[in-house]
Amino acid sequence: MSDTLLASTITDPTKRHDFVFLFDVTNGNPNGDPDADNTPRFDPETRHGLVTDVCIKRKVRDYLHQMEDANIFIQSDLSLNARIEEQVDKIRKSGGKVEKKKGKSFPFNPNLQEGMNHAYLDIRLFGAVLSTGDYNAGQVRGPLQLTFSRSVDPILPLSVTITRQARTTDKRTETGTTEIGRKAIVPYALYRGTGFFSPHLAEAVGLSRDDLGLFWLAMSRMFDYDRSAARGEMVLREAYVFTHDNPRGNAPAHKLLDLVRPSKVGAPREYSEYAPIEIEEANLLSGVTLTKLTDVAWG
Repeated sequence: MSDTLLASTITDPTKRHDFVFLFDVTNGNPNGDPDADNTPRFDPETRHGLVTDVCIKRKVRDYLHQMEDANIFIQSDLSLNARIEEQVDKIRKSGGKVEKKKGKSFPFNPNLQEGMNHAYLDIRLFGAVLSTGDYNAGQVRGPLQLTFSRSVDPILPLSVTITRQARTTDKRTETGTTEIGRKAIVPYALYRGTGFFSPHLAEAVGLSRDDLGLFWLAMSRMFDYDRSAARGEMVLREAYVFTHDNPRGNAPAHKLLDLVRPSKVGAPREYSEYAPIEIEEANLLSGVTLTKLTDVAWG
């Protein structure tokens, strides 16, 4: 993590932060809908594209998972209950007590919740439900919350027919039958997402400045670590963080976030066809500081 990022006001966990991020996709599927043959998600009424909050959090988690100093709770290599039981074993080995669920009795184990908070960065960031197995550690409400991202303009998903030589059966190999497949893509779309950071919830989970710095680092680099042919080319174009001097906020979040609204010049097929975003400091309310994440995260 760069010294510039760590020293920035956006890594202060005692302040409230509201943020907007803009990312685009070119010839890819940013977030497939399993209920619609994995085609790109969109609002059927307006045809604006959608990317879920959990999709973005998955990319953040995957980036953090490859870092040595960041343990991640929600990963595919081990079940959640198994991770909880690992923590139970650690508590018991150190002489602590953890009560198991019995019938309709679900005794709450605050020491288990505290241990899980301390052990896993994504719990401190996003929260987690910790009562799914044999032990009840309650529910942690994370200080960082993301919304669905929505495309700035309507999208027109395409279903592209492809052929492949990787034949699935011996018979098709012998006959030379051509395998036909399909790929769903969005030719181009710019998406806008928002997020919110609560210092009060951060204090409750023990989130540190380093923790928050790692989140901003992952947000700025998540697409560079998450490459695949299906997703095409995805790029974080802009990210703006509004920091409040007052932990409860110096201005309504929507008034600040509305300052970041891209406007198109024509029928966009690349980011340069949107007008540059310019935010005048005079438009910021007293007690609010603006930081452009994409300027400090790579320092």
